[in-house]
Amino acid sequence: MAEILAYVHKDGFFHRLHPFTKIAFILLFGLMSILSTNLLFLIVLVIVILIIAYCANLSTEVMQQFKLIAVMSVILIGLTIITMPSGETIGYLIPSFIPVIGGHLPITTGAIDFGLVLTLRFMVLICVFQLFVISTQPRDIVHTMERMKIPVDYTLMFLIALRFIPTLQIEGKRIHEAQLARGYNPGTGILGKVRSVAPIVIPLVSNALARATVLGLTIDIRGYRTRTRTRIREFAFQTRDYSMFIVLIAAGCGYVALIAKQIL
Repeated sequence: MAEILAYVHKDGFFHRLHPFTKIAFILLFGLMSILSTNLLFLIVLVIVILIIAYCANLSTEVMQQFKLIAVMSVILIGLTIITMPSGETIGYLIPSFIPVIGGHLPITTGAIDFGLVLTLRFMVLICVFQLFVISTQPRDIVHTMERMKIPVDYTLMFLIALRFIPTLQIEGKRIHEAQLARGYNPGTGILGKVRSVAPIVIPLVSNALARATVLGLTIDIRGYRTRTRTRIREFAFQTRDYSMFIVLIAAGCGYVALIAKQIL
Protein backbone atom coordinates (compact mmCIF):
# COMPACT_ATOMS: atom_id res chain seq x y z
CA MET A 1 0.00 0.00 0.00
CA ALA A 2 1.45 3.34 -1.04
CA GLU A 3 1.97 6.03 1.57
CA ILE A 4 -0.48 8.92 1.65
CA LEU A 5 0.97 12.38 0.91
CA ALA A 6 4.56 11.14 0.92
CA TYR A 7 7.20 12.54 -1.43
CA VAL A 8 7.73 10.36 -4.52
CA HIS A 9 11.27 10.20 -5.88
CA LYS A 10 10.85 10.66 -9.62
CA ASP A 11 12.21 12.93 -12.32
CA GLY A 12 9.05 14.30 -13.91
CA PHE A 13 8.58 17.83 -15.15
CA PHE A 14 6.38 18.67 -12.14
CA HIS A 15 9.23 17.68 -9.81
CA ARG A 16 11.56 20.14 -11.55
CA LEU A 17 9.22 23.11 -11.23
CA HIS A 18 9.88 25.79 -8.64
CA PRO A 19 7.70 25.39 -5.51
CA PHE A 20 6.25 28.88 -6.08
CA THR A 21 5.08 27.74 -9.51
CA LYS A 22 3.35 24.74 -7.96
CA ILE A 23 1.69 26.95 -5.35
CA ALA A 24 0.42 29.24 -8.12
CA PHE A 25 -0.95 26.12 -9.85
CA ILE A 26 -2.76 25.08 -6.66
CA LEU A 27 -4.22 28.55 -6.07
CA LEU A 28 -5.47 28.95 -9.63
CA PHE A 29 -7.13 25.54 -9.89
CA GLY A 30 -8.44 25.79 -6.33
CA LEU A 31 -10.06 29.18 -6.92
CA MET A 32 -11.54 28.12 -10.25
CA SER A 33 -13.04 24.99 -8.69
CA ILE A 34 -14.46 26.89 -5.69
CA LEU A 35 -15.94 29.75 -7.73
CA SER A 36 -17.40 27.59 -10.49
CA THR A 37 -20.73 25.76 -10.31
CA ASN A 38 -20.65 24.50 -13.91
CA LEU A 39 -20.43 20.71 -13.99
CA LEU A 40 -18.83 20.60 -17.43
CA PHE A 41 -16.13 23.10 -16.45
CA LEU A 42 -15.33 21.16 -13.26
CA ILE A 43 -15.08 17.92 -15.24
CA VAL A 44 -12.65 19.65 -17.61
CA LEU A 45 -10.55 20.74 -14.62
CA VAL A 46 -10.39 17.16 -13.35
CA ILE A 47 -9.38 15.89 -16.81
CA VAL A 48 -6.66 18.55 -17.11
CA ILE A 49 -5.27 17.60 -13.69
CA LEU A 50 -5.21 13.92 -14.64
CA ILE A 51 -3.42 14.77 -17.91
CA ILE A 52 -0.84 16.81 -15.98
CA ALA A 53 -0.39 13.93 -13.53
CA TYR A 54 0.12 11.52 -16.43
CA CYS A 55 2.67 13.80 -18.11
CA ALA A 56 4.45 14.22 -14.77
CA ASN A 57 4.61 10.43 -14.31
CA LEU A 58 2.46 10.71 -11.17
CA SER A 59 -0.82 9.29 -12.46
CA THR A 60 -0.50 6.08 -10.41
CA GLU A 61 -0.10 7.98 -7.14
CA VAL A 62 -3.01 10.30 -7.92
CA MET A 63 -5.34 7.48 -8.98
CA GLN A 64 -4.67 5.63 -5.73
CA GLN A 65 -6.68 8.27 -3.87
CA PHE A 66 -9.78 7.81 -6.00
CA LYS A 67 -11.10 5.15 -3.61
CA LEU A 68 -11.20 7.77 -0.85
CA ILE A 69 -12.68 10.30 -3.28
CA ALA A 70 -15.39 7.82 -4.30
CA VAL A 71 -16.38 7.23 -0.66
CA MET A 72 -16.47 10.97 0.05
CA SER A 73 -18.47 11.52 -3.13
CA VAL A 74 -21.18 9.11 -2.02
CA ILE A 75 -21.31 10.82 1.39
CA LEU A 76 -21.50 14.33 -0.11
CA ILE A 77 -24.23 13.39 -2.59
CA GLY A 78 -26.15 11.58 0.15
CA LEU A 79 -25.97 14.64 2.43
CA THR A 80 -27.17 16.99 -0.30
CA ILE A 81 -30.08 14.68 -1.13
CA ILE A 82 -31.14 14.62 2.54
CA THR A 83 -30.56 18.31 3.36
CA MET A 84 -31.24 20.13 0.06
CA PRO A 85 -34.36 18.73 -1.65
CA SER A 86 -34.85 21.12 -4.56
CA GLY A 87 -35.87 20.68 -8.17
CA GLU A 88 -37.73 17.84 -9.82
CA THR A 89 -38.20 14.65 -7.83
CA ILE A 90 -36.89 11.59 -9.64
CA GLY A 91 -37.23 9.04 -6.84
CA TYR A 92 -36.98 8.37 -3.11
CA LEU A 93 -34.22 7.05 -0.89
CA ILE A 94 -36.89 5.04 0.93
CA PRO A 95 -38.98 3.33 -1.79
CA SER A 96 -42.70 4.04 -1.71
CA PHE A 97 -43.63 0.35 -1.49
CA ILE A 98 -42.20 0.12 2.06
CA PRO A 99 -45.05 0.44 4.59
CA VAL A 100 -45.33 3.52 6.84
CA ILE A 101 -41.93 5.08 6.07
CA GLY A 102 -42.03 4.59 2.29
CA GLY A 103 -41.92 7.61 -0.01
CA HIS A 104 -39.74 9.76 2.23
CA LEU A 105 -36.40 11.50 1.49
CA PRO A 106 -36.98 12.52 -2.13
CA ILE A 107 -34.09 12.41 -4.60
CA THR A 108 -34.22 15.67 -6.55
CA THR A 109 -32.31 16.92 -9.57
CA GLY A 110 -31.15 20.02 -7.72
CA ALA A 111 -29.67 18.00 -4.88
CA ILE A 112 -27.85 15.66 -7.26
CA ASP A 113 -26.46 18.57 -9.30
CA PHE A 114 -25.18 20.34 -6.18
CA GLY A 115 -23.77 17.08 -4.80
CA LEU A 116 -21.87 16.48 -8.05
CA VAL A 117 -20.49 20.04 -7.92
CA LEU A 118 -19.24 19.48 -4.37
CA THR A 119 -17.76 16.13 -5.39
CA LEU A 120 -15.86 17.58 -8.35
CA ARG A 121 -14.61 20.49 -6.24
CA PHE A 122 -13.38 18.06 -3.62
CA MET A 123 -11.69 15.99 -6.32
CA VAL A 124 -9.90 19.00 -7.83
CA LEU A 125 -8.67 20.28 -4.45
CA ILE A 126 -7.45 16.86 -3.32
CA CYS A 127 -5.64 16.12 -6.59
CA VAL A 128 -3.86 19.48 -6.95
CA PHE A 129 -2.71 19.42 -3.33
CA GLN A 130 -1.51 15.84 -3.70
CA LEU A 131 0.42 16.74 -6.86
CA PHE A 132 2.19 19.50 -4.95
CA VAL A 133 3.05 17.38 -1.91
CA ILE A 134 4.25 14.22 -3.68
CA SER A 135 6.42 16.21 -6.10
CA THR A 136 8.04 18.60 -3.58
CA GLN A 137 10.52 17.59 -0.91
CA PRO A 138 9.57 18.67 2.64
CA ARG A 139 12.65 20.88 3.00
CA ASP A 140 11.71 22.72 -0.18
CA ILE A 141 8.20 23.27 1.17
CA VAL A 142 9.70 24.72 4.37
CA HIS A 143 12.02 27.08 2.45
CA THR A 144 9.17 28.23 0.23
CA MET A 145 6.88 28.94 3.18
CA GLU A 146 9.68 30.90 4.85
CA ARG A 147 10.14 33.03 1.73
CA MET A 148 6.40 33.70 1.82
CA LYS A 149 6.98 35.22 5.29
CA ILE A 150 4.87 32.57 7.02
CA PRO A 151 5.86 32.34 10.72
CA VAL A 152 8.29 29.49 11.27
CA ASP A 153 6.12 27.97 14.02
CA TYR A 154 3.21 27.52 11.60
CA THR A 155 5.60 26.15 8.99
CA LEU A 156 6.90 23.59 11.45
CA MET A 157 3.39 22.54 12.49
CA PHE A 158 2.36 22.11 8.85
CA LEU A 159 5.44 20.03 8.06
CA ILE A 160 5.07 17.81 11.13
CA ALA A 161 1.39 17.19 10.37
CA LEU A 162 2.25 16.42 6.77
CA ARG A 163 4.96 13.93 7.70
CA PHE A 164 2.89 12.28 10.44
CA ILE A 165 0.21 11.18 7.96
CA PRO A 166 2.36 8.58 6.11
CA THR A 167 4.13 7.67 9.37
CA LEU A 168 0.84 6.88 11.11
CA GLN A 169 -0.36 4.98 8.05
CA ILE A 170 2.70 2.73 8.10
CA GLU A 171 2.49 2.29 11.88
CA GLY A 172 -1.20 1.38 11.69
CA LYS A 173 -0.50 -1.20 8.99
CA ARG A 174 2.25 -2.79 11.10
CA ILE A 175 0.02 -2.94 14.17
CA HIS A 176 -2.78 -4.54 12.14
CA GLU A 177 -0.39 -7.16 10.73
CA ALA A 178 0.97 -7.86 14.24
CA GLN A 179 -2.55 -8.39 15.56
CA LEU A 180 -3.32 -10.82 12.74
CA ALA A 181 -0.04 -12.67 13.32
CA ARG A 182 -1.06 -13.19 16.95
CA GLY A 183 -4.29 -14.85 15.88
CA TYR A 184 -6.67 -11.93 16.39
CA ASN A 185 -9.80 -12.39 14.28
CA PRO A 186 -12.27 -9.50 14.47
CA GLY A 187 -14.64 -11.18 12.02
CA THR A 188 -15.93 -10.13 8.63
CA GLY A 189 -18.30 -7.47 7.40
CA ILE A 190 -19.00 -4.09 8.95
CA LEU A 191 -19.01 -5.41 12.54
CA GLY A 192 -15.64 -7.03 11.98
CA LYS A 193 -14.16 -3.75 10.75
CA VAL A 194 -15.59 -1.90 13.75
CA ARG A 195 -14.12 -4.47 16.18
CA SER A 196 -10.71 -4.20 14.51
CA VAL A 197 -10.48 -0.43 15.15
CA ALA A 198 -9.81 -0.42 18.90
CA PRO A 199 -6.83 -2.86 18.87
CA ILE A 200 -5.20 -0.60 16.25
CA VAL A 201 -6.12 2.87 17.48
CA ILE A 202 -5.01 2.42 21.11
CA PRO A 203 -1.40 1.36 20.39
CA LEU A 204 -1.29 3.80 17.45
CA VAL A 205 -2.14 6.76 19.69
CA SER A 206 0.35 5.56 22.31
CA ASN A 207 3.13 5.29 19.73
CA ALA A 208 2.21 8.70 18.27
CA LEU A 209 2.55 10.33 21.69
CA ALA A 210 5.92 8.66 22.16
CA ARG A 211 7.05 9.89 18.75
CA ALA A 212 5.89 13.40 19.62
CA THR A 213 8.07 13.38 22.74
CA VAL A 214 11.11 12.22 20.77
CA LEU A 215 10.38 14.79 18.08
CA GLY A 216 10.26 17.60 20.63
CA LEU A 217 13.63 16.60 22.06
CA THR A 218 15.11 16.32 18.56
CA ILE A 219 13.90 19.80 17.65
CA ASP A 220 15.55 21.26 20.77
CA ILE A 221 18.80 19.38 20.13
CA ARG A 222 19.02 20.73 16.59
CA GLY A 223 18.79 24.30 17.82
CA TYR A 224 15.30 25.19 16.68
CA ARG A 225 14.88 27.83 19.40
CA THR A 226 17.94 29.74 18.17
CA ARG A 227 15.98 30.65 14.99
CA THR A 228 19.18 30.36 12.95
CA ARG A 229 18.52 28.73 9.58
CA THR A 230 20.87 27.41 6.91
CA ARG A 231 19.87 26.07 3.49
CA ILE A 232 21.42 23.20 1.58
CA ARG A 233 20.35 24.56 -1.80
CA GLU A 234 18.63 27.60 -3.25
CA PHE A 235 15.87 27.39 -5.84
CA ALA A 236 15.89 29.69 -8.86
CA PHE A 237 13.24 30.20 -11.50
CA GLN A 238 13.97 28.39 -14.76
CA THR A 239 12.54 28.73 -18.25
CA ARG A 240 10.02 25.96 -17.51
CA ASP A 241 8.71 27.97 -14.54
CA TYR A 242 8.18 31.10 -16.63
CA SER A 243 6.47 28.99 -19.29
CA MET A 244 4.19 27.46 -16.67
CA PHE A 245 3.37 30.90 -15.28
CA ILE A 246 2.41 32.09 -18.76
CA VAL A 247 0.07 29.11 -19.15
CA LEU A 248 -1.46 29.72 -15.71
CA ILE A 249 -1.95 33.44 -16.38
CA ALA A 250 -3.57 32.66 -19.73
CA ALA A 251 -5.87 30.10 -18.06
CA GLY A 252 -6.77 32.59 -15.33
CA CYS A 253 -7.50 35.37 -17.81
CA GLY A 254 -9.62 32.98 -19.88
CA TYR A 255 -11.61 32.00 -16.79
CA VAL A 256 -12.16 35.64 -15.81
CA ALA A 257 -13.29 36.45 -19.35
CA LEU A 258 -15.72 33.51 -19.27
CA ILE A 259 -17.19 34.67 -15.96
CA ALA A 260 -17.47 38.26 -17.20
CA LYS A 261 -19.25 37.06 -20.34
CA GLN A 262 -21.75 35.09 -18.27
CA ILE A 263 -22.41 38.10 -16.02
CA LEU A 264 -22.88 40.50 -18.91
